[in-house]
Amino acid sequence: MGFGPWVAVAAALLLVAAVAYYHHSSQGSDPHPAEWSELTESRELRFLDRHDGAVVILAHPDGDPVEVLAPGTNGFVRGVMRGMARERRSKNVGTEPPYRLSSWSDGRLTLDDPSTGRWVELVAFGPDNFQAFAQLLDHGSP
Repeated sequence: MGFGPWVAVAAALLLVAAVAYYHHSSQGSDPHPAEWSELTESRELRFLDRHDGAVVILAHPDGDPVEVLAPGTNGFVRGVMRGMARERRSKNVGTEPPYRLSSWSDGRLTLDDPSTGRWVELVAFGPDNFQAFAQLLDHGSP
């Protein structure tokens, strides 16, 4: 028996954990109170679904491409963004407002949606998943 089924089960469990943590982490508290740490870097991004299944990530406000996630890849990023998009739909917010990806002096990385008040602390999901978002700060940074 190969690793195929186990990898799929592990990915599904990780996605469930991410969604559960997303709901827990984004309930009512500020992701970046001043007494915790200092903001070291921040970037506003838009995430757009393409008809072929790819996700295009654009810098805001200039619209420059940051990255294109090929169809069927980057499951963690897609899972987090599905949760954020679901919240936007429930509040009738479209895709125009950007999300804010922020790095903090204490090593945290947060993704927040100023239009809904939701946020996710990304460091809790392990180094590979953390890096999937951290690299979006690096690509094409001015």
